[in-house]
Amino acid sequence: MAGTVDTSKGLPSHPERATLEGKNKFLGFWFFLGGETILFATFFGTYLALRNGVADGPTSQEMFHLPLVFIMTMILLTSSLTSVLAMFAMKKNQFTKFKVWMWITVLLGLAFISLEIYEFYEYVHQGFGYSTSAFSSSFYTLVGLHGAHVAFGLSWIIVLLIRYNKSGITLTNAPKFYVAGLYWHFIDVVWVFIFTVVYLMGVGGGH
Repeated sequence: MAGTVDTSKGLPSHPERATLEGKNKFLGFWFFLGGETILFATFFGTYLALRNGVADGPTSQEMFHLPLVFIMTMILLTSSLTSVLAMFAMKKNQFTKFKVWMWITVLLGLAFISLEIYEFYEYVHQGFGYSTSAFSSSFYTLVGLHGAHVAFGLSWIIVLLIRYNKSGITLTNAPKFYVAGLYWHFIDVVWVFIFTVVYLMGVGGGH
């Protein structure tokens, strides 16, 4: 089959750049991430501008509970590690391990999403809804935007895993796994900023 990797020799050291199509997709993806970075930077700026606008609603010190958020952070960072291990396994032709690590990544991502939904539910139950204040609106918009990106990343990975089960790894679709992995790492980096700027500074009362 054209483009199928010879598993006796393994994948090229940089399969995402092994073909012209792969190079173009890889380059285009970096432009895409640039746009995503600008998008998140805009919402971070909005949050920082509005976080003191609590009106009659609760403040960040009153609402945020770091233990839960810390668990969410560890889950997402661990999923980034399992994604890296999956890519290493793929490059070594250990495709069973590759699938295992990728599905673990998916499960960790689902756990993160579940905890985030639970967090939002608890906040709303305590009277901290989207329209409670300018602060709450900016909080839900920023964190919810990230959650939507996590959901998209999970869907992307699942689709690729199904495709892998049907057709195997090829020089055509191997770059897609790498790009999906990069996207997942980007999501993790954004969450580190959210954890620091929104939660740590929020609980600490930083301005």
